[in-house]
Amino acid sequence: MIVYEYGNKNSKNILIQAIGNHELNIIESEVQAINQSTIDYHLLAVKVEDWNVELSPWEADAVFGDKGFGAGASDTIEEIIGLCTDKSKDYYIGGYSLSGLFALWSVYQTDVFKGVAAVSPSIWFPGFLDYMKDNTIKTKNVYLSLGDKEAKTRNQYMSKVAYRIEEAYKLLKSRQINTFFEWNKGNHFAEPDIRMAKGFTWVIK
Repeated sequence: MIVYEYGNKNSKNILIQAIGNHELNIIESEVQAINQSTIDYHLLAVKVEDWNVELSPWEADAVFGDKGFGAGASDTIEEIIGLCTDKSKDYYIGGYSLSGLFALWSVYQTDVFKGVAAVSPSIWFPGFLDYMKDNTIKTKNVYLSLGDKEAKTRNQYMSKVAYRIEEAYKLLKSRQINTFFEWNKGNHFAEPDIRMAKGFTWVIK
């Protein structure tokens, strides 16, 4: 597991984000965007090698292309929890797209995270909304966001993303979880760095 570190290494606020190879070119601009806020933080960007396997909570058929989803999230979160051993620190997890779904799933597995930023999460993932209904979240602070054009697709799974994230938001609010939901302009690929910075800033503040 390769971990890239940014920000103040002495900060009390530890941000953890799983990233793929395709995000290495935007993590620097995300850090610059976070730096525009007043938060003090230490970001650990954990690089995964197989995005569809290492961040998926369970197996699922392919919804685009021919590559399905594995069930490697349990191993990934176990490794990430190993980075969260300093009890004097506050830990937050976040992610974009499938990493955002992984982050949201993670706070159902452990109470180590004070908050989660699920940014444009793949909440269309088969069975995930039902999983949220049937299980208890273990954090008190949840940030959700989505682009206002993300549901405008012919893909039968992804076209449901707006409905499902709104249902997730209502569910969390009904369970008295401090939850904030934000619409962003554009499709799934618009300004992921800015969107992540907003999410992490909210969970810390």
